[in-house]
Amino acid sequence: MSRPDLPNGSTAPVGAADASTLAVIEDAGATLRAPWAASVAGMLFAALLTLALVLIRTSPITTAGDAELRALFAAGADQSYVIASLYLVPFAGIMFLWFVAVIRDQVGEREDRFFGTVFLGSGVLFVAMLFVGAAIAGAPAVGVRYLGLDIPSGAEMETIRAIGYTLFFISATKAAAVCVISISTLGLRSRTFPVWFAVTGYVLGLVLLLVITFLDWVLLLLPAWVAVVSLFILRREQARSRAARTPAGG
Repeated sequence: MSRPDLPNGSTAPVGAADASTLAVIEDAGATLRAPWAASVAGMLFAALLTLALVLIRTSPITTAGDAELRALFAAGADQSYVIASLYLVPFAGIMFLWFVAVIRDQVGEREDRFFGTVFLGSGVLFVAMLFVGAAIAGAPAVGVRYLGLDIPSGAEMETIRAIGYTLFFISATKAAAVCVISISTLGLRSRTFPVWFAVTGYVLGLVLLLVITFLDWVLLLLPAWVAVVSLFILRREQARSRAARTPAGG
């Protein structure tokens, strides 16, 4: 292998440093695609999204009146709201996309193209709705804290809350439902999941898909399911590693 693009037009063989660099890059890529990487990403997604929803739901600025809002913003009570909407939710979405990518890479050629496409599409749609919902929820705090806008009224906060709730707890849950069902189907068809585990996913997915509710915590069913899937994959890989280290007949 040679390089034709040296300044004097001559060529030179690729050095050992280049080969070692390529090896490091390939090893890093293999590590990011490893099954345990999906487990880490899934558990981080579950933890970040759960914490973000708790902070947004319990923030006093979501239900305060006009006078109370002015006092809360003056006291910096919107800090947790900003952290949740601008940091925790976006990073949770990134972890979920990583989880989806590693799962699809591990299934590989065994992947059913139809359900694989549904899995990817619903995952991307879910993350997009999370991002939009977080942006809407965090817009009042961002406007006041960073853009010098007036403190919103209680009525404005109620409108923003209604839009955010619709995105988070109605639309996003439908994409989450399709994602859970497609994960269960891929796991069942590739024999990654036992039948009982896949059936549990189907039931959870149908609940998310068919139940129309503004119950705040319904969206936590998805991170809970992803956390369980992540732990399942991690334990399976640990068992495989122990079996590989055990001598035959030992």
